[in-house]
Amino acid sequence: MNRNASQDLWEGEKKRTFASELIRILVICLAAVLLSLNIRTFVRAGGLFPGGATGLTLLLQRIASRFFDLELPYTVVNLLMNALPIYIGFRFIGKRFTGYSCLFIVLSNILTDLLPGFVVTYDTLLVSVFGGMINGFVISLCLSQNATTGGTDFIAIFLNDRFGIDGFNMVLGLNAVILVAAGLLFGWDKALYSIIFQFVSTQTLHLLYKEHQQVTMFIVTDKPAKVCEVISNLSHHSATILEGEGAYEGETHQMVYSVIGESNYPRISKAVRNVDEKAFINAIKTQHLSGRFYYKPYD
Repeated sequence: MNRNASQDLWEGEKKRTFASELIRILVICLAAVLLSLNIRTFVRAGGLFPGGATGLTLLLQRIASRFFDLELPYTVVNLLMNALPIYIGFRFIGKRFTGYSCLFIVLSNILTDLLPGFVVTYDTLLVSVFGGMINGFVISLCLSQNATTGGTDFIAIFLNDRFGIDGFNMVLGLNAVILVAAGLLFGWDKALYSIIFQFVSTQTLHLLYKEHQQVTMFIVTDKPAKVCEVISNLSHHSATILEGEGAYEGETHQMVYSVIGESNYPRISKAVRNVDEKAFINAIKTQHLSGRFYYKPYD
């Protein structure tokens, strides 16, 4: 390859990298705006406690205002709440990932203090449901751009990567501590509505973001080697080939067994069909997983 061609390739790659990073920044900024609006409208209008660093920040603000007549700035308190999770992010997850997450945290904090608040509805149930949906959408939007909203999201991702468990469901349990404190201090109705908010948020996240969810694939095929190659190329996961016999005709077939990320399933099933159009594919949602499993590293 001559020097001009190499220069053109380098320039092209540089432009693609710049464009992808620009899109990443814009999406993260959009997510920060949405979260701030959600807090200023649905969350505060309903007197809810979303959980995580945001919920703890709002709880501390409300305690300071109710019992000590102090108005704590959201930005300062939330940044303090995020100090340890940010350290975990830099130490165990990824520096660029944590850096972009810090962009979201700082921008959303500033906007939450600056944006005017307004009420969409006074119906607390509607606030809980739609506020939770927006919250889950914001979290999934950030995760799709290799960033996070901060707080317990860092802890959830750390648990997913280090131990292979669904950390977001565990965080939902940890948020119960915040809700109990809120219920004791400000009434159980707001705490119970906050549970609805957090549940809807978690379910929305699971619906939109499937990177840390797995499916088990059983593929009956006469081309097992090619099917295994497809799985390896598209997901970086290996597979096991099992011998089997059809009960109806008594013919010998091979079955490929593999566990993959659910986000990879559509591409893999389509590629398997291209390799063997007669392949029989059965995919089952994986509930628990132990052992080595490849997760795409955070940058």
